[in-house]
Amino acid sequence: MRADLVPDDLWERVAPLLPPAPERRRQHPGRLRVPDRVALAGILYVLRTGIAWRDLPASLGCSGVTAWRRLRDWTDAGVWPRLHAALLTELRRADLLDLDDCAVDGSHVRALKGGDHVGPSPVDRARPGSKHHLIVDRHGTPLAVTLTGGNRHDVTQLLPLVDAVPPIRGRQGRPRRRPRRLYADRGYDFDKYRRLLWKRGIKPLIARRGVAHGSGLGRTRWVVERTFAWLHQFKRLRIRYEHLADLHQGLLQLACSIIRLRRLRMA
Repeated sequence: MRADLVPDDLWERVAPLLPPAPERRRQHPGRLRVPDRVALAGILYVLRTGIAWRDLPASLGCSGVTAWRRLRDWTDAGVWPRLHAALLTELRRADLLDLDDCAVDGSHVRALKGGDHVGPSPVDRARPGSKHHLIVDRHGTPLAVTLTGGNRHDVTQLLPLVDAVPPIRGRQGRPRRRPRRLYADRGYDFDKYRRLLWKRGIKPLIARRGVAHGSGLGRTRWVVERTFAWLHQFKRLRIRYEHLADLHQGLLQLACSIIRLRRLRMA
């Protein structure tokens, strides 16, 4: 296993969240179970390089089938949302989150194998695709990410994204889960959603359609575009290969957690 794939600080946070390994049978126990850290290295290798699971190098000590199955089992066990919430708590405790100003946006990816949350993309000649929807804080730290079909309008995920932000602890008082101000581009310009944000105590700062550029909102909103660029450095996320939507969502959440961990390392 390559040590750089699963550094100690990542493993220390993931290991307590993993479900216990099943007990081995006394009779006919079969082959030894691949260690969880080695399987995680295989998952991260696929996530970073974008190779097919079957092409996972044998030198990593884990087959592609084993890595895929471990990803499936850990996704079903809810490991990635708990890792997500734990890292956000650490960031807030270290005063590295700015939840007053947040930004949202969506990004289209092709979906080559179909599955749930796939639809004809209006920006890619109706080819099958999916969309990543992201909300970030003032520094571009991912707070929540969702997956929809490529034909879903960005604004339909505005409120689900806001509601997907978990309660973030790390300070005295109530956990924080709502921004004070939310920035978005013209694709979110609907008065209905402005009213719904106000009801949640969030001030909407959304660019108006038909108005000349130069509103100044981009000085804050640009961080979400940069975070998408960080996410797409994980080559497995540039094109959706996973037929199962929950597995692609799991890879998205894992990539977001790595971005959060990088932010922690800067402290």
